[in-house]
Amino acid sequence: MERIGLFGGSFDPVHLGHLLVARAACEEFSLDRIYFIPAARSPFKPDFAPADDRARMQLLRLALAGNPRMRVDSLELDRGGTSFSINTVRAYARRIPEAKLFWLIGADHVPTLHKWRDAPQLAKSVEFLIIPRPGQADTKPPDGFTAHHLRGFPLGVSSSQIRARVQQGLPIDYLTGSAVANSIRDNGLYL
Repeated sequence: MERIGLFGGSFDPVHLGHLLVARAACEEFSLDRIYFIPAARSPFKPDFAPADDRARMQLLRLALAGNPRMRVDSLELDRGGTSFSINTVRAYARRIPEAKLFWLIGADHVPTLHKWRDAPQLAKSVEFLIIPRPGQADTKPPDGFTAHHLRGFPLGVSSSQIRARVQQGLPIDYLTGSAVANSIRDNGLYL
């Protein structure tokens, strides 16, 4: 049985924290593949307008280049509208019916899992891999949800910090990797 990780988010931009978390998930839970799935519109950030879809996809492709276990999937961007995890999980269950699915989730979102769209079905369909926040205690999932805490590589960096550094003219190479930083600079993103 394939073990597939699903990693949704804005990825605006993707950074080394995302990549380290994905690496930890692959190693700690023996994932065969992990899909980075950029959201069209996050239900958690209804007023946030991310960078252009093509730009975010390109940054993800650059960040994941050379790693066959990590792939980018435009499923939610192609579907458009608000991105709900359950719709993506259902699509993967149809696409790879024999796979065991894991959903990577930031520790800050765990307490609200029971409020997510079709939460009972989501709880039955995936196991959650909780991404720790540096310095924070483990978060307990709501009843009915199966979750595991990742241990490796917590990194206190966020996409909003990177966007702010770009706007201030500060370097981001060691936060995103050189290829992603160069693409952001060359395409005038986040200015």
